[in-house]
Amino acid sequence: MIQIGLDDLDDIALGATFLGTGGGGDPYIATLMTRRAIESHGPVSMLSLDEVSDDALVFACGNMGAPTVAIEKIMAAEQPPAAVLALEAYLGRPADVLMAFEAGGSNSMMPIYNAAMLGKPMLDADGMGRAFPEMQMVTFSVYGVSGSPFALASEHGETVILNIEDDKRAEYIGRGIVIRMGARSAKASYPMDGKTARRVAIPGTTSLCQAIGANLRASRARRRDPFAALIEMLAGTHYGHAKVLFTGKVTDLIRETRDGWAIGKVVIADPAGETLEIEFQNEFLAARQGGRLRAIVPDLICILDSEMAEPITTERLRYGQRVTVMAVSAPPIMRTDAALAVFGPAGFRMDEAFVPVEKLD
Repeated sequence: MIQIGLDDLDDIALGATFLGTGGGGDPYIATLMTRRAIESHGPVSMLSLDEVSDDALVFACGNMGAPTVAIEKIMAAEQPPAAVLALEAYLGRPADVLMAFEAGGSNSMMPIYNAAMLGKPMLDADGMGRAFPEMQMVTFSVYGVSGSPFALASEHGETVILNIEDDKRAEYIGRGIVIRMGARSAKASYPMDGKTARRVAIPGTTSLCQAIGANLRASRARRRDPFAALIEMLAGTHYGHAKVLFTGKVTDLIRETRDGWAIGKVVIADPAGETLEIEFQNEFLAARQGGRLRAIVPDLICILDSEMAEPITTERLRYGQRVTVMAVSAPPIMRTDAALAVFGPAGFRMDEAFVPVEKLD
């Protein structure tokens, strides 16, 4: 068990923005809220998967909605805990441990925030190892854990409990409710026991977020190439392979908030006139250069500011930004046939087959 305190939050947020592959929501406001919660209630205890008891009740929590809305619509302080409390009331039992359902962006902060506000420990694990736009796109669902019952909470104190057998249909119905809550709501979902969490969750993701953030911060301080340092660090993790795909300037951007997601594409051009086109649905999904595939989900595509190595979310992309695009291989648990059927290219209605980024030029 380790303690998460105020000094840890900025590194976790920075690393989570990288792992979020453009999605998960900008972590700035969520980090401020979490800082306030820890100041008021003290540090949060974080357990590894090996430390959680078999019969502990675990909830996965975070936010559901469009990240373009999240940067303008600040959540209420009691909104994230309200979803946890509503699910506890429905089940008639308090949660013993909280964890993230995705490691990316603001959703990396929500288990820390809820744990501080509710006096619970959290797990160093999640269900994506990155961010994905849809509820069923988690290793929990892939390996047999139901997302239901789950709770949604609005900033007005409204809560809804949904109990839907199929997780893809739960995403469809839940997304409709989220849209009517203003395209952003807090969520508590995937109730499971600790033994199941060890089987289906991706381990160590909050710790990895912190390590990535610390690595980027140290590279800046030492004036070391941050991209080379990050590639070297990730080689020693269960992600394994990382590389720089492209460096250039944002020359075109199409982005709209549609059906509760931020959807669009960004074009990046280098001085030689080569272009890289990246399409996104909250997260960056596929990168193509001259029609040639360079990276595709579930592998991670990350856009960073070239000068400061600051990860950039889809809602923060702007014309004229000078950026470096990196690709990172997803952990093995996310590359099985069962996983690819849910959050590989087929899960996003793409024609291409999945090709590991380490096998692409």
